[in-house]
Amino acid sequence: MAATTYDVLIVGGGVSGTALLYELARYTDVNAIGLIEKYDKVAIVNSHGRNNSQTIHCGDIETNYTLDKARTTKRTAGMVINFGTKLAAAERDNIIYRYPKMVLGVGDKQCDFLRKRFDTFRELFPNMRLLERDDIAAQEPKVVEGRDPAEKILALGSSDEYTAVNYTTLSEAFVKYAEQDAEKKGMTCDLHLSTPVHKIEKEGDLFKVTTPNKGTLQARYVVVAAGGHSLLFAHQMGYGLDKSCLPMAGSFYFTPKVLNGKVYTIQNENLPFAAVHGDPDVLVEDKTRFGPTALMLPLLERYNSKTFTEFLRVFRFDGSVAKVFWDLLKVRDIRNYVFKNFMYEVPILRERLFHQSIKSIVPSLRAEDVTFAKGFGGVRPQLIDKTAKKLVMGEAKIDPGTGIVFNMTPSPGGTSCLGNAEKDLYLAQKFLGFNIDKETFEGDLLMGEVELRGLDEAPQMSPEKSSHGEDLDAEQQKEKENKSVGPGA
Repeated sequence: MAATTYDVLIVGGGVSGTALLYELARYTDVNAIGLIEKYDKVAIVNSHGRNNSQTIHCGDIETNYTLDKARTTKRTAGMVINFGTKLAAAERDNIIYRYPKMVLGVGDKQCDFLRKRFDTFRELFPNMRLLERDDIAAQEPKVVEGRDPAEKILALGSSDEYTAVNYTTLSEAFVKYAEQDAEKKGMTCDLHLSTPVHKIEKEGDLFKVTTPNKGTLQARYVVVAAGGHSLLFAHQMGYGLDKSCLPMAGSFYFTPKVLNGKVYTIQNENLPFAAVHGDPDVLVEDKTRFGPTALMLPLLERYNSKTFTEFLRVFRFDGSVAKVFWDLLKVRDIRNYVFKNFMYEVPILRERLFHQSIKSIVPSLRAEDVTFAKGFGGVRPQLIDKTAKKLVMGEAKIDPGTGIVFNMTPSPGGTSCLGNAEKDLYLAQKFLGFNIDKETFEGDLLMGEVELRGLDEAPQMSPEKSSHGEDLDAEQQKEKENKSVGPGA
């Protein structure tokens, strides 16, 4: 029977929401937790393998990451790997996958950049190797085959690490073990599927979450982890009104299997969008998936036209938003990128145009080898700070300090699920005063396949707040150092 009042209620059943459910059930002594998801299964929107790059981003081959960002990302990515590798083999092998990976440099400038990067990052990533032409050919023959012998290439990468994840099966595992741990403790752990949320409001010390089929659920603390809808709920409650949502959609393309693992390209420093890469697909055998493209789409969920009106409510177009667009489009590289990605969505033309973008990865590919991956690709809600008149990079959180938190997690939100949940765990603890079993947490998630002790720890106090009572986003503070948004997980 569902609880009358929850200690913590999570709105949104993607990989971030289910990760928090798991951490609350396993590492705390709260009495009652619940999760609400509007669909009949968890993790079937942006967390579904069709809608992201299925990647565990560690920070080694993501060239837009600074050393500090890579250190933080390695910790939270390693938590996902340590969770997965402690499961039985049959379950593990349905969640995380080993593939080789590399970031490819072409030409003198890019190769010099990678050599310098290797010197800077090699201590943090001891398994990362500098791959010369013959090494690249051994790991990824098609990257070298058909390439001009005079063209200089170099790569950074590794050959035997967990590099891919099915975020849907990972989320299902989080729910399964949350329910098991809760049952052992006598803790209430309720999963409300097929339950849309119509309204959230606070009355006295409790939040009232109104649903059409479960009535009104009550909670002492609420975490909204619902992508772009998180900002919609925040606006309904009067929070984050100085924020607008810019949904960035990503599409993908399939080719025959030409890569053994993941091959990334170097980020253009003038583009705040993910660079194109090629990946094995954990859902589709004998194919290589290339992408993502990046295109603004007026929907909060890809392929769900019903979310258009919800987009209009969070877009809140005004002069501040217009200035952000103007500042972006003043940059020639961004203008060209926007036009090119628009053309990638035009039937008949798109395959031939996209083929030109991936020939630098696999020179022998022909245009007829490229097919649009229909039904693949998600939407990532990117925030616009209307006060600063800037696009906010990376994860964003609105925490007014009243017992409710709104999370919006664009790339690499999937990778960061356990790390973001850890932050929310401490925010909830500060508000509610429950206990956290830090020793078990460390043994489970910071030890194992990847040794993470000594890397950056999640703050155990509420993060610094702005004058509006909202978290100062760490990525926004490092905007010049970290320029990446986009539809990859």
